[in-house]
Amino acid sequence: MAAREETQSQVSAVPAPEVADLGAPFSIKEVLARLNGVFPMDEAVIEALPAGATFVSVEHFGFSAFTITGRLVARQKDGTETLCFLKVAYNEHGRIMLYGEWESSRYIHGIMPDFIPTPLGFGKYKAKGPATYFYLSDFVDMDVTTAPDPMEFTTRLANMHQISRSPTGKFGFHITTCDGKMAHTVEWQDSWAEFYKKLLLGVCEVIPRLLGVLQENGRQIKPSIIHGDLWEGNMGINMETGNTLLFDAGSYFAYNEMELGHWRCEFSSHFRSPLYTRHYVENFTAAEPPEEFDDRNRLYSIKGAINYSAGHPGSQLRKTAYNNMVYLCEKYASCDGIDASPDVNEVFNI
Repeated sequence: MAAREETQSQVSAVPAPEVADLGAPFSIKEVLARLNGVFPMDEAVIEALPAGATFVSVEHFGFSAFTITGRLVARQKDGTETLCFLKVAYNEHGRIMLYGEWESSRYIHGIMPDFIPTPLGFGKYKAKGPATYFYLSDFVDMDVTTAPDPMEFTTRLANMHQISRSPTGKFGFHITTCDGKMAHTVEWQDSWAEFYKKLLLGVCEVIPRLLGVLQENGRQIKPSIIHGDLWEGNMGINMETGNTLLFDAGSYFAYNEMELGHWRCEFSSHFRSPLYTRHYVENFTAAEPPEEFDDRNRLYSIKGAINYSAGHPGSQLRKTAYNNMVYLCEKYASCDGIDASPDVNEVFNI
């Protein structure tokens, strides 16, 4: 990348004049087309850079369906360069999404600083035009295509779940976070079954039956911080250290097994192998009753499948989610005569 010298006063704020006439809501594809290759930059980002760093340049880097992502170069006083990862999103949804990632990443980094890139800042662009928000973190060179070592990755993930402590002792999070573009419902709850029911927004007898037993007869389960959207697309391998890393977090305090629900969904690849779940359970024992672990995992996967299908119209995961509901209802709720292949678009009102 050809670095070019720029002082703070020379940085031009690009987002407002280029996208102001798009109207809302608008897609990231529309924004990128209107920007014509120019990365939207703003003084607010420069103010969030590490102390003493001077902005040099920024370029598009990576791909995101709901944000604009880039690699930023800054120069320290001693002449060394610092690389940062910059993510930009628009309007109120963009604020919720990136503020949620900022707070999620700050918590995870606070307990496991080598498991997520260092979060540097979150804020709003100063330029006029549509409300524009950013998230800034250290840039880490990662391999995001190679399958992580099952033992190394699941050991680190289980450790994050075990050492985290909910500040209220409850399940939830202090702000709204997202799974992709879909907002989580994360109001604090004492009951894991009640929290998950609201998270899924499904009033189904299966949830209190399958999850309620986790806290019956004196059983206790611990709220753990989870990534919240964990699949291969949101983790990589640090090219320098070889350690696995998380990114794009949308956290909340949940029962730790919730984290594994995405691994059952079709959008996962490596993690769908039973090897990862088996190694994880070796590090964090399945809850009682252990014989219902797979059915709990099936229940948790429904939330991920519905969220994914909402962001990807036409996805077959709608049918997968419905069929999993049918399976669980027939097994735990004694629902007779459920049609296993309805019009799933009508079922989910999508």
